Amino acid sequence: MWKEENNKLSRTFKFKDFSEAFAFMTRVAILAEVHAHHPDWSNTWNKVEINLTTHDAGNKITEKDRNLADAIDKLVD
Repeated sequence: MWKEENNKLSRTFKFKDFSEAFAFMTRVAILAEVHAHHPDWSNTWNKVEINLTTHDAGNKITEKDRNLADAIDKLVD
């Protein structure tokens, strides 16, 4: 589940291996383009950490963040 703290929505996703994690990141990148909203994220082997905040709104959580988080969740459901 997404955690809401420090004006960010954050979630860590874990996968079987690096290839699965990277494939997930590719799908998230396409979603980010569609939503015109891009995450702050990192990848370490099988783990992808995503932080969402709206920079244009003063680094606050907005509907843009919630909408992208919902779309990302649908990739792993």
